[in-house]
Amino acid sequence: MGKVTGFLEIDRQVAKYQPASDRIRHFREFTIPMTDGEVRKQAARCMDCGIPYCHGPTGCPVHNQIPDWNDLVYNDNWEEAIRNLHSTNNFPEFTGRICPAPCEEACTLNLEDVPVTIKTIEQAIADKAYEMGYVVPQPSAVKTGKKVAVIGSGPAGLAAAQQLGRAGHEVHVYERESRPGGLLRYGIPDFKMEKHYIDRRVAQMQGEGVTFFCGVNVGVDKPVKELIDGYDAVLYCGGSETPRPAGIPGTELDGVHNAMNYLVQQNRRIGRENIDSVAWPSAPILAGGKHVVVVGGGDTASDCVGTAFRQGAVKVTQLDIRPQPPEKEDKLTVWPYWATKMRVSSSQAEGAEREFQVATLEFVGEEGRLTHVKCCEVDERRKPIEGTEFFIKADLAFIAIGFSGPLEDGVVEELGEKLTIASDRRGNRSVEANERDYRTSVDKVFAAGDVRRGQSLVVWAIREGRQAARSVDEYLMGASVLPR
Repeated sequence: MGKVTGFLEIDRQVAKYQPASDRIRHFREFTIPMTDGEVRKQAARCMDCGIPYCHGPTGCPVHNQIPDWNDLVYNDNWEEAIRNLHSTNNFPEFTGRICPAPCEEACTLNLEDVPVTIKTIEQAIADKAYEMGYVVPQPSAVKTGKKVAVIGSGPAGLAAAQQLGRAGHEVHVYERESRPGGLLRYGIPDFKMEKHYIDRRVAQMQGEGVTFFCGVNVGVDKPVKELIDGYDAVLYCGGSETPRPAGIPGTELDGVHNAMNYLVQQNRRIGRENIDSVAWPSAPILAGGKHVVVVGGGDTASDCVGTAFRQGAVKVTQLDIRPQPPEKEDKLTVWPYWATKMRVSSSQAEGAEREFQVATLEFVGEEGRLTHVKCCEVDERRKPIEGTEFFIKADLAFIAIGFSGPLEDGVVEELGEKLTIASDRRGNRSVEANERDYRTSVDKVFAAGDVRRGQSLVVWAIREGRQAARSVDEYLMGASVLPR
């Protein structure tokens, strides 16, 4: 906790944003950081609540010890605060920027709608740690002589690689793209998290002995069998990248794209990379001067909205098949769990028109080019209501309705029937491995992150990477001192 009476004396304060009219002119982060004094005051609001739901299973997947580091920040002990934070989370500067903060939803003060600003404090600790020089490579003093290959360098792969490297193993990370980070680098826009934060973590890991092989598509450029034969263990962290089928007529029209194709291309453009890629279409997708429709109501859809505005879109409309949620949740029935309530992202606040309880019936075009999106209202069961059809002018449309599983080519295709793939009732597919040991049906092969649990949050990927690293360490050494 922080100050005993802090929550009674100090009002909740959140970090401010640059005005929308200014921030849409660039792709940089636009949050205005708080001063150290302001952060300390917010940490002081952490109360002696008895049961801190914020860092239990309802609040934080990695079980950050939130009351502990709030107290340390309040007492100006930043070095111990980052040490405590790193004990559960390898990359707090990532989660402090892009996690939706279920911890704040679970905060006891959220019963009064004024939770502790946990996410802001977490980011401040991480940034302060770099500023003060507290984040340095921590190479293992003793090497085990074991070699581990990690396929994929998203948050799960990075977390696992860092843990395994610190355990003394020789760790090689294989990444299909030209730079490490996975969709953390290529799927999340720079205005939410600039990519130099990934670069400096990669540099730290290289200082700890982790080796990165980029531009290697395992299962295509390099056989999986070669890794299984050449390493003592293989950890598959390939993510969930197959777009969920939309089933909407007209997706073949020029101007209709899957959301991730758009976001990856723009991130490559900002990173001064060639937009050509084996995995992603290379024809330029630009929203300048266009009417844009985004199908979907989640974070990826919101990222498309913000990107389109920064590219100069004339109008952006976001379609959500779900009913418009209430402005305020019923605390007594929902808390401390994540509530379904009306939320407005920073991108939506930049001028998007939002349509709720609307289904996308068809993409309509002329001479092979998108011109309109045909929609209709739906009832509570998401069934179309006859006579409510309408058209929205559109030059570009992005489908952002989620992902259904790992890519079919590469690792999954090569291992074939040896690798057990699980399916749920929605048709989502994932590599089958349990949360106890993360072992797949293939000997020596483990799986973690979205490729195992399905599309999820960055914080869940970090948790899975850490837990899988411990399981791999136990498999190799018979025991492990890595935290679970």
